[in-house]
Amino acid sequence: MLRLRSLKTAALLGLCALMPAQAARACDTALLLTIDVSNSIDVGEYRLQTDGMADALLDADIMDALVQGQSTLAIMQWSGVDRQDISIPWTQIRTEADVRALAARARAMPRAFVMSDTAPGDAILFAIEHFAMAPTCLRQVIDISGDGAPNAGSDTRAAARLAERNGITINGIAIESMGLAVTNFYQNALITRDGFVITARRHLDYPRAIREKILRETARIFG
Repeated sequence: MLRLRSLKTAALLGLCALMPAQAARACDTALLLTIDVSNSIDVGEYRLQTDGMADALLDADIMDALVQGQSTLAIMQWSGVDRQDISIPWTQIRTEADVRALAARARAMPRAFVMSDTAPGDAILFAIEHFAMAPTCLRQVIDISGDGAPNAGSDTRAAARLAERNGITINGIAIESMGLAVTNFYQNALITRDGFVITARRHLDYPRAIREKILRETARIFG
């Protein structure tokens, strides 16, 4: 009887020792990164977005945060009505090698659409549906980047409120050519109440903006 009690105690101690490790490996964030490929985006601007995204993922601080959080990422391209494409499906990040592989795929992915309108409301609605295929994570985040206000599709503000009701956060990168028109639209109609907007001054500033955005998002988890 004493030996049986000792074995049970050892088993319980072993289980307790495993629980923190298992909890640490739970997914903190399902992050859906999106890029605008509407008619206003030329070949060079598309490349600035894909290269900027890949470079941001390879940033040492971002890589460390993604691995620590066992985050899950997907990448979507969007433009007009019925013009949304999951270019890279949900991918869980467990190691730095996973991040490097994801960055390489992002850098190499072909453009999904050309000569199309701008419909961020439809992009949001499509993204919401795609979370049904995501692993269970503590947080769900959509990142919308774009360089213009909508000229087609669903009401953006209504789509953002639907995301909010589903517990999904929307953040944005507003790519400006002059002034703050896109930033103001994103701030007032596109992000959720717990989201934020970062302004990129022209497409050349996008790599800096996306790095800052992902760092800010991971800081909300780890610091």
